[in-house]
Amino acid sequence: MKNSCLFLLTIIAISCNNDDFSTEIKLESKIVVEGWIEEGDVPQLILSSSIPVTEVIDSTNVFDHAIRSARVTVSDGQNVEVLKVKNDKDRLPPFVYYGSEIIGEEGKTYTLKIEYLNRIVSATTTIPSAVALKSAEYIKNNVADTTGYIFVKFDDPVNEKNYYQIATRLAGQEPIFVPAFYGNLDDKNFDSPKISMQINRGVLIFPKTKYKPYFTDGDLIFVKLRTMNKDALDFWNSWQNEIVNSRNPIYPSNTSLKSNINGGIGIWAGYGQSTITVRTPPKK
Repeated sequence: MKNSCLFLLTIIAISCNNDDFSTEIKLESKIVVEGWIEEGDVPQLILSSSIPVTEVIDSTNVFDHAIRSARVTVSDGQNVEVLKVKNDKDRLPPFVYYGSEIIGEEGKTYTLKIEYLNRIVSATTTIPSAVALKSAEYIKNNVADTTGYIFVKFDDPVNEKNYYQIATRLAGQEPIFVPAFYGNLDDKNFDSPKISMQINRGVLIFPKTKYKPYFTDGDLIFVKLRTMNKDALDFWNSWQNEIVNSRNPIYPSNTSLKSNINGGIGIWAGYGQSTITVRTPPKK
């Protein structure tokens, strides 16, 4: 099961092309990082260069901004691994840096280092303790309906600070987990440690089908509860704000997305995780 973020991050409005930085724009262009390590999985990373606001963004020209020749290393404090680029047809663009030796563990800190041309980009993240999903259920307003929503339940640990993200993936339709709309949660806003809430489908950039906020009979749905750090929460909230304000988050209108990357922009995040599979009634 693939676990990943959503998009080729192309955030800052500057000109760059074909995995190469020209002398003219070396001081302005940005290396953009979309990286994560999840509990029980290997580190993964997508690298790109920023895209100018004057350029039309579509599913074809994002290939021109993919970075495929960087040296990417991840350290867990004891071991250092060089990530290898692999073709992943389920991603756009289909170039992902994968680890194979270091596996995400709760409580561990992971340092990322990227060397590309004359640049060094770095970031650090920690995988927080996972919180188990108690249930995830497909519920319709009326029995005759063919669409519905997912309702989840989990217990927020008392006297423990947590930040959450709820994400879903439709088998056969979505290659990745998509953060639910308004699915980024800070437990300071909870009225009770016993959480019960409705999940709306999130927005996938360059979707193959028209976006819909609900789920449908016949769907096989994977529901994931992630725990994350404050910098990841800030990043995902800034991403969500761009969508809420009807702006394309691949280049925000007046502010950049929040970032924890030194020498670049984007996100390097560690996630705890708990996943439940939901089977909806068959289509009639």
